[in-house]
Amino acid sequence: MPKFLHPTLYISHYLPHEVEKWIVLITVSLVVVGLLKERIKPSLLFFMGVIVLLVTGIISANDILHSMSNPSIATIIVLVIVTTNLYHTFNLEAILDRMIGKSKNPKFFLLKVISFAAFLSSFTNNTPVVAGLTPYVYNWCKKMGAHPSKLLIPLSFSTILGGMITIIGTSTNLVLNGFIETNNLPLLAYSDFLYLGILVTFLGILYLVTIGYNLLPENKEVFDDAKAIAPEYLMALEVHRSSKVIGKTVANSELKKFEGAYLIEVHRNGEVITPIPEDYNFKYKDQLMFMGQTENIMNIVNSDLGLDVPNHEDDSEIVEAVIPANSFLDGKYINKINFKEKYDVELIAIHRNGQKVTGELENISLQAGDMLLLSAGDTFFSNMKSYKEFYVLSTIESQRPVVKDLNKAIYLGVLMAIAFSVAAGIISILTGAILAFAGLLVIKATTFNAVNKELDLDLIILLMSALTLGDAFISSGASEIVSKMFITIFLPFGVIGVLIGLFLVTVLLTSFVTNVAAISIVFPIAYSVSEMLMLPSTPFFVAIAFAASAAFLTPVSYQTNWIVYGPGGYKTKDFMKVGLPLMGIYCTTCIIFIILYYQLY
Repeated sequence: MPKFLHPTLYISHYLPHEVEKWIVLITVSLVVVGLLKERIKPSLLFFMGVIVLLVTGIISANDILHSMSNPSIATIIVLVIVTTNLYHTFNLEAILDRMIGKSKNPKFFLLKVISFAAFLSSFTNNTPVVAGLTPYVYNWCKKMGAHPSKLLIPLSFSTILGGMITIIGTSTNLVLNGFIETNNLPLLAYSDFLYLGILVTFLGILYLVTIGYNLLPENKEVFDDAKAIAPEYLMALEVHRSSKVIGKTVANSELKKFEGAYLIEVHRNGEVITPIPEDYNFKYKDQLMFMGQTENIMNIVNSDLGLDVPNHEDDSEIVEAVIPANSFLDGKYINKINFKEKYDVELIAIHRNGQKVTGELENISLQAGDMLLLSAGDTFFSNMKSYKEFYVLSTIESQRPVVKDLNKAIYLGVLMAIAFSVAAGIISILTGAILAFAGLLVIKATTFNAVNKELDLDLIILLMSALTLGDAFISSGASEIVSKMFITIFLPFGVIGVLIGLFLVTVLLTSFVTNVAAISIVFPIAYSVSEMLMLPSTPFFVAIAFAASAAFLTPVSYQTNWIVYGPGGYKTKDFMKVGLPLMGIYCTTCIIFIILYYQLY
């Protein structure tokens, strides 16, 4: 290492320990302020905080490596990959059709779908559950003439509730266990979540299908209008050099055998040919303009005729998206916002309120409600969960392999054996997750290339940085400063007062920042409080676990809320209106249960 860097990287050697505490405290405070302002991504904020402590020498590179090797982080990453692939492998929509597709009453349908979603979220990641069920709920509403806005917030909330039934139901619980393991404390057990998780899930679902249902708005959704008015796109296909249609006319080129896709014009050297003469011969580089539903046009692309989507690379996938209300893209021109560079997508077609938008797409101003066809690359899929500018409806061209029914049945049996082994304590959660992932590779349900697209680098950086910052918050003694202030305020109300205060502070944080960020900030306080009061730490950790998942007040508090925000045509006040009573039920139940179960009275 160059000598001139030594004074900078080892500045902590010249600082008294008290000053180190305050550097950490100020750094964490600035991170919290940054999270509340929402101008910088949480992952970047936490990472910047880690860099500050690294430069000042308060932490070392080994501390960061130690956080990266934490089993809980690895477990979260593997579980996200496994659950995402499980959803696609076992065709959740077909299962739902058999279980609840025949329901005609909106409330009865809601009861069944959110109960199923809560159950599924108790042992799988809830983000793919909501992402997969949202289109299913919409299709049901479209058939029955119901309002999706009456169902989508309950769908999101139910998965949050169900995620608290088990320790693997949400990443928050695993992150918390990671903190506990790092500090050599007794890990939280399944029983610490199971009974309380089932109780709050039952009460929450009961509220959502009764009082909550009546509080939800009957919105006229942008997404629903777009699907109803604009079922077809005008999409260009380019004649490849070795195409079978070169030199042939429409009549003898086999183009007519494809149903649901109609050739309406041809573009050649800037000239538009329409109607197309019967003796017109196709040439290399001709652009054939087809009208129809995207799936039908893609049947032509996937045939052996040699027609390609312009600007669509072989390793990209075509996705369908809609621009929600209040999107950054509303009113923007493609050529002025670095659209391709920012999102790693090429815009293929737009459909707007029944209008067929043609011409130079980059010169068209986007509008809320526009349906977009995008050719998406790897970076897009890696960051898709964090995009608020548009809501991805479906992947039109999927490279997911088809798994044989026999292989599915065998894998399901193996998966149940793995789940039993984890529950019985025979193997760890991480080992079980790795075995489940290995099974998906064996039955060819996924590939390493596909997994590369599903890895969420943003989440990995957030988890690693949050764990590192949290450890520094404790080891430096900064958490003691906050904990003493906290105890001074709440101890006059007794131990129960301290518990309630800790719970409410965590709820407040998780309403405006991510739940992982909230648990990272509050854990050191909970740990220090239990040490200072010489009380078992478990009830305090359970309290902050449940409080950090109480993301019912704002759409920004949890990613499943963002998934339903645009399609439901919601406003922030809708979450507050429905979420506030649920928050009251949830908080009261959790606090009373923890006091009684852990005998804090």
